[in-house]
Amino acid sequence: MSAQPPEPAAPRSLRVATYNIHKGVIRDLFGLKRVASVHALRNRLHELSADLIFLQEVQGKNDRSAARFEQWPGESQEEYLARSPSLKHTFESAYGRNASYLHGHHGNALLSRFPILRRENRDFSDHALEKRGVLHCVVRIGRRNVHCFVIHFGLFARSRERQADALIDWISREVPQRAPLLIAGDFNDWRDRLSHRLIDSVGVAEVMGGARTFPALVPWLRMDRIYQRGFRVHRADVLKGPEWARLSDHAPLVADLSLPS
Repeated sequence: MSAQPPEPAAPRSLRVATYNIHKGVIRDLFGLKRVASVHALRNRLHELSADLIFLQEVQGKNDRSAARFEQWPGESQEEYLARSPSLKHTFESAYGRNASYLHGHHGNALLSRFPILRRENRDFSDHALEKRGVLHCVVRIGRRNVHCFVIHFGLFARSRERQADALIDWISREVPQRAPLLIAGDFNDWRDRLSHRLIDSVGVAEVMGGARTFPALVPWLRMDRIYQRGFRVHRADVLKGPEWARLSDHAPLVADLSLPS
């Protein structure tokens, strides 16, 4: 029986991003018409040189947009965004459907430079008016299994509290206490009511306190966050300004991390 080759060591640095992409459609600067931003989004995502990208409001299917916009992607947006324009670099992708309607569906997604070993999407809807979900993926980085949770919580404070409790229960029951953990996405928690609960319950730390990500042109609300456990944080930034405001109403949050041996 031949010996198995050793697993590669974890990379010295790891770039993680979270981004609510607004379904790849945005209003123009005058607010008069909707324009497709998904093609420019793909270019900018690959320019980030990120290793893991946590995405919200990803359009799995939209027949109306396909009929309205020229060259609308023929596949699910997470598959389209996973391929770089040059095809030199591609991500593995996972998609979790949250909301379904007659002309399509949307949800959360993870793009990963590393193998995705497992994936599970759970319905976190708190009421009929808002369909929400959490996507959990186990990613193999070097010799470690890293648990990634892609979040999009509701607009109402009580809903977010119950969703945070359900997330904490899920992690506490099913994620080993020593396992590296990343929780990222659109928490809609502009009043900062959930951070201490997550930090105290599952032992995470926020990569950038006070990160303002909404609206993208001049962010002043704390909507999007990245929490980590088991990593070192080297740098974190919000990418804002006119170029990003032409792509989505949220600004992406990016962090450079490392995973100790």
